[in-house]
Amino acid sequence: MSSAVERRASNAESHIIGIADDEFRLFQRFILAEAGVSLADTKRALVTGRLNRRLRERGCVSYRDYHRLLKDDDEERQRAVDLLTTNETYFLREPSHFDVLAAQARAQARKTQPFRVWSAACSSGEEVYSIAMTLAATLGFDSPWEVLGSDINVEVLRRARRGHYPMTRIDGIPKDYLHRFCLKGKGRQTGTLLVTRELRERVRFRQINLNTSLPRLPQFDAIFLRNVMIYFQSATKQAVIDRLRGRLILGGQLFIGHSESLNGLRAHGLQPMRGSVYVRKV
Repeated sequence: MSSAVERRASNAESHIIGIADDEFRLFQRFILAEAGVSLADTKRALVTGRLNRRLRERGCVSYRDYHRLLKDDDEERQRAVDLLTTNETYFLREPSHFDVLAAQARAQARKTQPFRVWSAACSSGEEVYSIAMTLAATLGFDSPWEVLGSDINVEVLRRARRGHYPMTRIDGIPKDYLHRFCLKGKGRQTGTLLVTRELRERVRFRQINLNTSLPRLPQFDAIFLRNVMIYFQSATKQAVIDRLRGRLILGGQLFIGHSESLNGLRAHGLQPMRGSVYVRKV
């Protein structure tokens, strides 16, 4: 038994294509240009782990060959971006942010214009549905509100649109939210949950690359850009904040990760409110 396991492990390792220093630098420059993400030198294993299988599927004998393929193949280039961008999220991450959002929604609720929130790097959608649950619980479904979720990664957006998650992801969801906004899977869907249709109909998703000029968007009462800027160089961070600031209403709030800061950026009209929440003042 052990010898069979060892043979399988050996065979798997024999299919791992090593990456040379200059090839790794090609992909550092690639993902920086495409997504604004700065890959540290310590991320070589991440690049090989995520791209190795794709090289073999496309018949490439080296990472340089694969990089050459990306220049003329838009679909494959997007696949490489999807593979190299990190997507870690969960429901109601950093709960204090949702308390701030609820207070803002109550204070700024309107009868005609919707209260709008944008999750600007939404990954597989947990943050988007956390925002939607908060607004539904605060404003109800009779009030106008909207949530936009965007990401550069098209594969995670497909998962987000489904609103279908394993039950192992529910730890952050309060019990009353589970009862009101989630359906427990049965039969073949046992062990999963589905966000209710009523909630899913209040959100929309689209692919947006924050590293380029933004598409036409409305202004938002709140924008979530959490745990993203840690992957950006200073120039990219400045450009992204400048773009997003223009999409906030005056008095609108920008939420960033607790380990992030806008310190060191040029004047951007965003004033610290509390913790990692900023308010647009000008």
